[in-house]
Amino acid sequence: MDDSPVALNPLTELELSVKLPHMAQYSTNQAAKKLGIAVTSLDRYIAAKKVPAPKPTKIGKWNVRAWTEEDIERVRVLLPKIANGRKTRYQKQRKKQTGRKPKP
Repeated sequence: MDDSPVALNPLTELELSVKLPHMAQYSTNQAAKKLGIAVTSLDRYIAAKKVPAPKPTKIGKWNVRAWTEEDIERVRVLLPKIANGRKTRYQKQRKKQTGRKPKP
């Protein structure tokens, strides 16, 4: 028998992702799309600390957040509780105007 080490073919990243079970990860843009909101809104909510975000990872010169399904669902639960400035302002104005006559 030959006791020499077996040379394994190096696997590409794509092959590894197919062969190894892993958690799906999404970019902030993809997470915003899954949540049904604009990426700028999600960025503002993160900056204002209204929603928890995954820790950014430095890739080259970019800071990237890798969102999991659990992270997205956690934010989805919080979204209805966030007071959206413009919508909230107009809702308050409508409540004050309840004594007005409706337009014909």
